Amino acid sequence: MAQKVVTVFTDDLSGKESEEVNTHTFSLDGVVYEIDLVPENYDKLYEALSPFIDSGRKQGRAKGAGRTPKAGGPSAEEMRVWARGAGYTVNDRGRVPKEVREAYEAAH
Repeated sequence: MAQKVVTVFTDDLSGKESEEVNTHTFSLDGVVYEIDLVPENYDKLYEALSPFIDSGRKQGRAKGAGRTPKAGGPSAEEMRVWARGAGYTVNDRGRVPKEVREAYEAAH
């Protein structure tokens, strides 16, 4: 039996379907939030937070900030499992090497 999987990316704010949805994280009062937004809605979020960002003090990056996979993309662990099965040597932690990421994308 053949099976076709379709991934639909949806903006969490507007509910619009789009191929340009990206996942963004932010935190407030120690709670980390994640939201999927099209670029125009990310611009709205950034514009709304901008005065607070400009006046605030940086405390460094939250653990894992900026490291979320593209919406619908593979996680680092998924790539590591595939890489090991394909004969690559990869570390258990840290960034997946570019060579491995490119090979994973070519194979999928």
